[in-house]
Amino acid sequence: MASGPTVSSDATADIRRLIADAGITQDADLIARILATGVGLGLDDSDRLDLKITSAALTEMRAAFALFAPYRGMPKVTVFGSARTAPESELYRLTVELTSALAGHGWMTVTGAGPGIMQAAAEGAGPEHSLGVSIRLPFEEKPNAVIASHARNVVMKYFFTRKLMLVKESSGFVCMPGGFGTLDEMFELLTLQQTGKAAPTPIVLLDRPGGGFWDGLRRFADEQLIPEGVISPDDLARVLITDSVDAAVAEITGFYRNFVSLRWVRQRLVLRLRAEPTDAEVADLNARFGSWLTAGDIQRRGPLKAEIEDGDTVEAPRLVMRYDSHRVGDLFQLIGAVNSLPSAPAVGRPA
Repeated sequence: MASGPTVSSDATADIRRLIADAGITQDADLIARILATGVGLGLDDSDRLDLKITSAALTEMRAAFALFAPYRGMPKVTVFGSARTAPESELYRLTVELTSALAGHGWMTVTGAGPGIMQAAAEGAGPEHSLGVSIRLPFEEKPNAVIASHARNVVMKYFFTRKLMLVKESSGFVCMPGGFGTLDEMFELLTLQQTGKAAPTPIVLLDRPGGGFWDGLRRFADEQLIPEGVISPDDLARVLITDSVDAAVAEITGFYRNFVSLRWVRQRLVLRLRAEPTDAEVADLNARFGSWLTAGDIQRRGPLKAEIEDGDTVEAPRLVMRYDSHRVGDLFQLIGAVNSLPSAPAVGRPA
Protein backbone atom coordinates (compact mmCIF):
# COMPACT_ATOMS: atom_id res chain seq x y z
CA MET A 1 0.00 0.00 0.00
CA ALA A 2 1.46 3.36 -1.02
CA SER A 3 2.20 5.80 1.81
CA GLY A 4 3.95 9.12 2.21
CA PRO A 5 6.22 10.52 4.92
CA THR A 6 5.59 9.27 8.45
CA VAL A 7 4.17 11.67 11.00
CA SER A 8 6.97 12.42 13.47
CA SER A 9 6.88 11.25 17.08
CA ASP A 10 6.85 14.88 18.25
CA ALA A 11 3.83 15.64 16.04
CA THR A 12 2.11 12.48 17.28
CA ALA A 13 2.67 13.58 20.88
CA ASP A 14 1.26 17.01 20.04
CA ILE A 15 -1.83 15.38 18.55
CA ARG A 16 -2.36 13.37 21.73
CA ARG A 17 -1.98 16.49 23.87
CA LEU A 18 -4.47 18.34 21.66
CA ILE A 19 -6.99 15.54 22.09
CA ALA A 20 -6.51 15.52 25.86
CA ASP A 21 -6.78 19.33 26.07
CA ALA A 22 -10.04 19.16 24.08
CA GLY A 23 -11.45 16.84 26.74
CA ILE A 24 -11.80 13.83 24.45
CA THR A 25 -11.53 10.55 26.35
CA GLN A 26 -13.69 8.08 24.44
CA ASP A 27 -12.08 6.47 21.37
CA ALA A 28 -9.14 8.87 21.59
CA ASP A 29 -7.02 6.41 19.59
CA LEU A 30 -9.35 6.70 16.59
CA ILE A 31 -9.48 10.50 16.83
CA ALA A 32 -5.66 10.49 16.86
CA ARG A 33 -5.61 8.39 13.70
CA ILE A 34 -7.98 10.80 11.95
CA LEU A 35 -5.86 13.81 12.90
CA ALA A 36 -2.61 12.02 12.00
CA THR A 37 -4.05 11.18 8.58
CA GLY A 38 -4.82 14.88 8.05
CA VAL A 39 -1.25 15.80 8.99
CA GLY A 40 -0.02 13.07 6.67
CA LEU A 41 -1.95 14.58 3.78
CA GLY A 42 -0.08 17.81 4.39
CA LEU A 43 3.26 15.99 4.44
CA ASP A 44 2.33 14.28 1.15
CA ASP A 45 2.24 17.61 -0.68
CA SER A 46 -1.32 16.71 -1.69
CA ASP A 47 -3.08 18.55 -4.46
CA ARG A 48 -5.40 21.28 -3.13
CA LEU A 49 -8.40 19.68 -4.83
CA ASP A 50 -7.64 16.39 -3.06
CA LEU A 51 -7.54 18.22 0.26
CA LYS A 52 -10.84 20.00 -0.48
CA ILE A 53 -12.52 16.69 -1.30
CA THR A 54 -11.19 15.13 1.91
CA SER A 55 -12.20 18.10 4.05
CA ALA A 56 -15.70 18.32 2.58
CA ALA A 57 -16.30 14.58 2.86
CA LEU A 58 -15.27 14.51 6.51
CA THR A 59 -17.40 17.56 7.29
CA GLU A 60 -20.42 16.01 5.57
CA MET A 61 -20.00 12.70 7.39
CA ARG A 62 -19.78 14.47 10.73
CA ALA A 63 -23.02 16.32 10.02
CA ALA A 64 -24.75 13.12 8.91
CA PHE A 65 -23.57 11.16 11.95
CA ALA A 66 -24.98 13.93 14.17
CA LEU A 67 -28.31 13.81 12.33
CA PHE A 68 -28.74 10.07 12.81
CA ALA A 69 -27.28 9.77 16.32
CA PRO A 70 -30.52 10.50 18.24
CA TYR A 71 -32.32 7.72 16.35
CA ARG A 72 -29.81 4.88 16.72
CA GLY A 73 -32.34 2.81 18.63
CA MET A 74 -34.98 2.99 15.90
CA PRO A 75 -35.02 0.67 12.86
CA LYS A 76 -34.76 2.44 9.52
CA VAL A 77 -35.63 1.60 5.95
CA THR A 78 -34.16 3.52 3.03
CA VAL A 79 -36.48 4.05 0.06
CA PHE A 80 -34.98 4.71 -3.37
CA GLY A 81 -36.94 5.85 -6.39
CA SER A 82 -37.33 8.44 -9.10
CA ALA A 83 -37.50 12.16 -8.34
CA ARG A 84 -39.67 12.44 -11.45
CA THR A 85 -42.58 10.35 -10.18
CA ALA A 86 -45.72 12.53 -10.20
CA PRO A 87 -47.87 12.88 -7.05
CA GLU A 88 -50.92 11.59 -8.92
CA SER A 89 -49.20 8.38 -10.04
CA GLU A 90 -49.94 4.92 -8.64
CA LEU A 91 -46.29 4.45 -7.66
CA TYR A 92 -46.48 7.60 -5.52
CA ARG A 93 -49.58 6.29 -3.75
CA LEU A 94 -48.00 2.88 -3.14
CA THR A 95 -44.90 4.48 -1.66
CA VAL A 96 -47.05 6.48 0.77
CA GLU A 97 -48.84 3.25 1.77
CA LEU A 98 -45.56 1.41 2.19
CA THR A 99 -43.85 3.86 4.54
CA SER A 100 -47.06 4.54 6.45
CA ALA A 101 -47.34 0.81 7.16
CA LEU A 102 -43.69 0.58 8.18
CA ALA A 103 -44.09 3.56 10.50
CA GLY A 104 -46.91 1.63 12.13
CA HIS A 105 -44.35 -1.09 12.90
CA GLY A 106 -41.99 1.47 14.45
CA TRP A 107 -39.71 1.95 11.44
CA MET A 108 -38.29 5.29 10.34
CA THR A 109 -37.88 6.07 6.63
CA VAL A 110 -34.69 7.50 5.16
CA THR A 111 -34.73 9.12 1.71
CA GLY A 112 -32.69 11.40 -0.49
CA ALA A 113 -35.09 14.19 0.60
CA GLY A 114 -35.99 15.21 -2.95
CA PRO A 115 -39.30 15.22 -4.85
CA GLY A 116 -41.13 12.28 -6.43
CA ILE A 117 -40.78 8.93 -4.66
CA MET A 118 -38.63 10.54 -1.97
CA GLN A 119 -41.39 12.95 -1.05
CA ALA A 120 -44.01 10.20 -1.16
CA ALA A 121 -41.93 8.10 1.24
CA ALA A 122 -41.57 11.02 3.64
CA GLU A 123 -45.30 11.77 3.43
CA GLY A 124 -46.22 8.21 4.28
CA ALA A 125 -43.79 7.98 7.18
CA GLY A 126 -44.74 11.40 8.50
CA PRO A 127 -42.45 14.07 9.96
CA GLU A 128 -41.71 12.10 13.14
CA HIS A 129 -40.60 9.00 11.24
CA SER A 130 -38.59 10.44 8.33
CA LEU A 131 -35.01 11.56 7.81
CA GLY A 132 -33.41 13.07 4.71
CA VAL A 133 -29.96 13.06 3.13
CA SER A 134 -30.17 15.50 0.24
CA ILE A 135 -27.70 16.35 -2.52
CA ARG A 136 -26.79 19.73 -3.94
CA LEU A 137 -27.96 19.74 -7.56
CA PRO A 138 -28.66 22.64 -9.93
CA PHE A 139 -32.30 21.55 -10.21
CA GLU A 140 -32.88 20.20 -6.67
CA GLU A 141 -31.73 22.90 -4.30
CA LYS A 142 -34.11 22.33 -1.36
CA PRO A 143 -35.40 19.26 0.51
CA ASN A 144 -39.04 18.37 0.01
CA ALA A 145 -41.66 20.00 2.19
CA VAL A 146 -42.07 17.08 4.60
CA ILE A 147 -38.35 16.87 5.38
CA ALA A 148 -37.97 20.64 5.49
CA SER A 149 -40.83 20.97 7.98
CA HIS A 150 -38.83 19.41 10.80
CA ALA A 151 -35.23 20.10 9.67
CA ARG A 152 -34.24 16.43 9.97
CA ASN A 153 -32.04 16.66 6.93
CA VAL A 154 -28.39 16.92 6.03
CA VAL A 155 -27.17 18.33 2.71
CA MET A 156 -24.32 16.63 0.85
CA LYS A 157 -22.05 17.89 -1.90
CA TYR A 158 -20.86 14.45 -2.96
CA PHE A 159 -22.91 11.46 -4.05
CA PHE A 160 -20.47 9.03 -2.44
CA THR A 161 -20.92 10.46 1.06
CA ARG A 162 -24.67 10.63 0.57
CA LYS A 163 -24.85 7.01 -0.58
CA LEU A 164 -22.73 5.95 2.39
CA MET A 165 -25.25 7.40 4.82
CA LEU A 166 -28.30 6.15 2.95
CA VAL A 167 -26.91 2.61 3.19
CA LYS A 168 -25.03 2.63 6.50
CA GLU A 169 -27.91 3.75 8.69
CA SER A 170 -30.65 1.41 7.45
CA SER A 171 -31.65 -2.16 8.21
CA GLY A 172 -33.84 -2.60 5.13
CA PHE A 173 -34.20 -1.19 1.63
CA VAL A 174 -37.00 -0.69 -0.88
CA CYS A 175 -36.35 0.32 -4.48
CA MET A 176 -39.23 1.71 -6.51
CA PRO A 177 -38.99 2.04 -10.31
CA GLY A 178 -36.55 4.79 -11.21
CA GLY A 179 -33.81 5.97 -13.51
CA PHE A 180 -30.02 5.98 -13.45
CA GLY A 181 -29.77 7.14 -9.84
CA THR A 182 -32.18 4.51 -8.52
CA LEU A 183 -30.51 1.76 -10.53
CA ASP A 184 -27.08 2.88 -9.33
CA GLU A 185 -28.23 2.66 -5.71
CA MET A 186 -29.93 -0.69 -6.27
CA PHE A 187 -26.86 -2.25 -7.90
CA GLU A 188 -24.64 -0.95 -5.11
CA LEU A 189 -26.88 -2.69 -2.58
CA LEU A 190 -26.64 -5.94 -4.54
CA THR A 191 -22.86 -5.60 -4.84
CA LEU A 192 -22.44 -5.01 -1.10
CA GLN A 193 -24.51 -8.11 -0.35
CA GLN A 194 -22.86 -10.29 -3.00
CA THR A 195 -19.36 -9.46 -1.75
CA GLY A 196 -20.14 -9.58 1.96
CA LYS A 197 -19.10 -5.96 2.46
CA ALA A 198 -22.40 -5.27 4.22
CA ALA A 199 -24.38 -7.31 6.71
CA PRO A 200 -27.34 -9.16 5.19
CA THR A 201 -30.42 -6.95 5.04
CA PRO A 202 -33.81 -7.30 3.33
CA ILE A 203 -33.98 -5.72 -0.13
CA VAL A 204 -37.33 -5.27 -1.87
CA LEU A 205 -37.89 -4.19 -5.47
CA LEU A 206 -41.48 -2.92 -5.45
CA ASP A 207 -43.61 -2.15 -8.51
CA ARG A 208 -47.20 -1.14 -9.16
CA PRO A 209 -49.69 -4.07 -9.28
CA GLY A 210 -49.21 -5.86 -12.58
CA GLY A 211 -46.15 -3.77 -13.43
CA GLY A 212 -43.14 -5.30 -15.17
CA PHE A 213 -40.36 -2.84 -14.37
CA TRP A 214 -38.28 -5.17 -12.21
CA ASP A 215 -39.16 -8.22 -14.29
CA GLY A 216 -36.83 -6.78 -16.91
CA LEU A 217 -33.98 -6.97 -14.40
CA ARG A 218 -34.79 -10.60 -13.68
CA ARG A 219 -34.86 -11.43 -17.41
CA PHE A 220 -31.54 -9.65 -17.96
CA ALA A 221 -30.02 -11.70 -15.15
CA ASP A 222 -31.46 -14.98 -16.46
CA GLU A 223 -30.69 -14.35 -20.12
CA GLN A 224 -27.39 -12.48 -19.95
CA LEU A 225 -25.66 -12.24 -16.58
CA ILE A 226 -26.04 -15.83 -15.37
CA PRO A 227 -25.20 -17.49 -18.73
CA GLU A 228 -22.11 -15.27 -19.00
CA GLY A 229 -21.07 -16.45 -15.55
CA VAL A 230 -20.67 -12.92 -14.19
CA ILE A 231 -23.17 -13.50 -11.36
CA SER A 232 -24.25 -16.67 -9.56
CA PRO A 233 -27.67 -18.21 -10.27
CA ASP A 234 -28.88 -17.38 -6.77
CA ASP A 235 -27.58 -13.79 -6.56
CA LEU A 236 -31.10 -12.42 -7.07
CA ALA A 237 -32.59 -14.95 -4.66
CA ARG A 238 -31.79 -12.62 -1.76
CA VAL A 239 -34.03 -9.91 -3.29
CA LEU A 240 -37.83 -9.84 -3.17
CA ILE A 241 -39.41 -8.62 -6.41
CA THR A 242 -43.07 -7.88 -5.76
CA ASP A 243 -46.02 -5.66 -6.60
CA SER A 244 -47.56 -6.00 -3.13
CA VAL A 245 -47.07 -3.45 -0.35
CA ASP A 246 -48.11 -6.09 2.21
CA ALA A 247 -45.45 -8.47 0.92
CA ALA A 248 -42.83 -5.72 1.01
CA VAL A 249 -43.66 -4.82 4.62
CA ALA A 250 -43.64 -8.50 5.64
CA GLU A 251 -40.23 -8.99 4.00
CA ILE A 252 -38.69 -6.02 5.82
CA THR A 253 -40.14 -6.76 9.25
CA GLY A 254 -39.99 -10.55 8.97
CA PHE A 255 -36.24 -10.51 8.33
CA TYR A 256 -35.82 -9.57 11.99
CA ARG A 257 -38.36 -11.99 13.42
CA ASN A 258 -35.55 -13.86 15.22
CA PHE A 259 -32.33 -12.62 13.64
CA VAL A 260 -30.82 -9.59 15.42
CA SER A 261 -27.35 -9.12 13.97
CA LEU A 262 -24.14 -10.91 13.11
CA ARG A 263 -20.45 -10.45 13.69
CA TRP A 264 -17.28 -12.13 12.50
CA VAL A 265 -14.78 -12.82 15.27
CA ARG A 266 -11.71 -13.99 13.38
CA GLN A 267 -12.80 -17.23 11.71
CA ARG A 268 -16.03 -17.60 13.65
CA LEU A 269 -19.43 -16.27 12.65
CA VAL A 270 -21.74 -15.21 15.47
CA LEU A 271 -25.49 -14.93 14.87
CA ARG A 272 -27.36 -12.99 17.57
CA LEU A 273 -30.98 -14.09 18.06
CA ARG A 274 -34.09 -13.02 19.94
CA ALA A 275 -34.96 -16.48 21.21
CA GLU A 276 -32.61 -19.29 22.17
CA PRO A 277 -33.11 -22.31 19.90
CA THR A 278 -33.73 -25.75 21.33
CA ASP A 279 -31.30 -28.66 21.07
CA ALA A 280 -33.47 -30.22 18.39
CA GLU A 281 -33.52 -26.98 16.38
CA VAL A 282 -29.72 -26.66 16.53
CA ALA A 283 -29.38 -30.27 15.43
CA ASP A 284 -31.67 -29.57 12.48
CA LEU A 285 -29.64 -26.49 11.50
CA ASN A 286 -26.47 -28.59 11.57
CA ALA A 287 -28.09 -31.24 9.39
CA ARG A 288 -29.14 -28.60 6.84
CA PHE A 289 -26.14 -26.25 6.88
CA GLY A 290 -23.27 -28.27 8.33
CA SER A 291 -21.65 -28.63 4.93
CA TRP A 292 -21.28 -24.83 4.79
CA LEU A 293 -18.91 -24.87 7.77
CA THR A 294 -15.14 -25.16 7.56
CA ALA A 295 -14.94 -27.13 10.81
CA GLY A 296 -17.07 -28.19 13.76
CA ASP A 297 -20.77 -27.62 14.32
CA ILE A 298 -23.23 -24.81 14.84
CA GLN A 299 -23.29 -24.30 18.60
CA ARG A 300 -25.30 -22.39 21.16
CA ARG A 301 -23.05 -20.38 23.44
CA GLY A 302 -22.57 -17.11 25.27
CA PRO A 303 -20.85 -14.01 23.88
CA LEU A 304 -17.24 -14.36 22.76
CA LYS A 305 -14.45 -12.47 24.50
CA ALA A 306 -14.26 -9.79 21.79
CA GLU A 307 -18.01 -9.18 22.07
CA ILE A 308 -17.81 -8.84 25.84
CA GLU A 309 -14.93 -6.38 25.57
CA ASP A 310 -16.93 -4.26 23.12
CA GLY A 311 -20.24 -4.63 24.96
CA ASP A 312 -21.65 -5.90 21.67
CA THR A 313 -25.21 -7.20 22.15
CA VAL A 314 -23.98 -9.46 24.95
CA GLU A 315 -27.48 -10.14 26.29
CA ALA A 316 -28.73 -11.93 23.15
CA PRO A 317 -28.73 -15.69 22.64
CA ARG A 318 -26.17 -16.81 20.06
CA LEU A 319 -25.25 -19.38 17.49
CA VAL A 320 -21.51 -19.62 16.80
CA MET A 321 -19.92 -21.47 13.91
CA ARG A 322 -16.88 -21.61 11.66
CA TYR A 323 -18.74 -20.55 8.56
CA ASP A 324 -17.17 -20.68 5.10
CA SER A 325 -16.58 -17.01 4.24
CA HIS A 326 -16.82 -17.82 0.53
CA ARG A 327 -20.52 -18.48 1.10
CA VAL A 328 -21.46 -15.04 2.42
CA GLY A 329 -24.13 -14.79 -0.25
CA ASP A 330 -25.85 -17.84 1.24
CA LEU A 331 -26.23 -16.25 4.66
CA PHE A 332 -29.72 -15.17 3.63
CA GLN A 333 -30.78 -18.82 3.59
CA LEU A 334 -29.32 -19.47 7.04
CA ILE A 335 -30.99 -16.34 8.44
CA GLY A 336 -34.26 -17.40 6.85
CA ALA A 337 -33.99 -20.78 8.55
CA VAL A 338 -33.29 -19.14 11.91
CA ASN A 339 -36.33 -16.88 11.48
CA SER A 340 -38.49 -19.90 10.73
CA LEU A 341 -37.57 -21.86 13.87
CA PRO A 342 -40.59 -22.78 16.03
CA SER A 343 -38.91 -20.97 18.93
CA ALA A 344 -38.71 -17.66 17.00
CA PRO A 345 -40.92 -14.76 18.18
CA ALA A 346 -43.82 -13.67 16.02
CA VAL A 347 -42.50 -10.23 15.03
CA GLY A 348 -39.08 -8.65 15.26
CA ARG A 349 -37.13 -5.50 14.60
CA PRO A 350 -33.40 -4.90 14.28
CA ALA A 351 -31.35 -4.10 17.36
